[in-house]
Amino acid sequence: MTAIGKGTAPAAERVPARPLGERAARLGYRYGLVAVLAVMTVAFAALRPAFGTWANALIVLQSVAIVAVVALGVTVSMATGGFDLSVGANVSFVVMVTALTMVRFNLTGGTAILTGLLAGLLVAGANVLLTVVCRVPDLVATLGTMFLFQGLALIITSGESVSAGMTVDGEPAPGRYTEGFLWLGSGTIASVPVPVVVMLLFGAAVYVFLGHTRWGRALYAIGGNARAARPAGIRVERYRALAYLISGLCAAVGGILLSARLGRGDVGAGDPYLLQAVAAALIGFAVLGANRPNALGTLVGALFIGIMINGLTMLNAPYYTQTFVQGALLVGSLIMSYTLTPGRRERHLT
Repeated sequence: MTAIGKGTAPAAERVPARPLGERAARLGYRYGLVAVLAVMTVAFAALRPAFGTWANALIVLQSVAIVAVVALGVTVSMATGGFDLSVGANVSFVVMVTALTMVRFNLTGGTAILTGLLAGLLVAGANVLLTVVCRVPDLVATLGTMFLFQGLALIITSGESVSAGMTVDGEPAPGRYTEGFLWLGSGTIASVPVPVVVMLLFGAAVYVFLGHTRWGRALYAIGGNARAARPAGIRVERYRALAYLISGLCAAVGGILLSARLGRGDVGAGDPYLLQAVAAALIGFAVLGANRPNALGTLVGALFIGIMINGLTMLNAPYYTQTFVQGALLVGSLIMSYTLTPGRRERHLT
């Protein structure tokens, strides 16, 4: 036998060291976004000291709370390999329905919350019908429901905003937003804005659901390979329906919070939330190298967008640059998720 010298290992046990560039790419992919977020936060605080205050931190959290709740629903739909483009229209539809319930029909805030949730589930039901029952591709189906419910929101309000004192058939509307309902948008719990509390609760719920339950594992299995999931006993259609119902519910909650914040039903109020929610969910792919839809990444993605917009606003950047910044963040997140991911580029080329 040949003795093996001290400090050496058999050839079969030797693991070749990864090239320095590959290791740097992996570290950059795993921690790059968090590092950029930290640097950006420090830079804004240095340029504008008011940015680093607790009061401004609450403003940032409140500004991203609705986006995060809606994006968490998008995250669940993406876990199955789907994509819910109807969330912005869903938010708008819920805003108008809740406003009509209280202002036009003079019903309670609790009734408005119930009708808002049912309206969101109606949108989700249409998505389930198209994607699961009729087997229409997700992007096409949810694009169709987006236009469908955008139009329906205009029809039920005659294309007008809904607010207290508006004229209905020549007479003032009988109702108004209730104080209890408005508290959802402007109230606090232990000095923390209610929307932020709702965001944290939904974030924790989706985190546990996707990462620590058999239902979440089933959703990821379907998103990875639906054909392989069926022989494993996973009822693909039921789980995909569940994902879209959760997405619709999250959009409905976002619409209720937005309606309570605005105190009126503005036409198209939820339209900006589609881009922001999708961007937050996709940015989340790159958080800590998750490389898949996940609740923690989505929350960080929403926070990333909120800090960027808040910092630019404090620096007096023109308001019309915000959409460009959000689009740039979306493109950057796509590049990080689909190009810089270790191994994904090689799998795509092969």
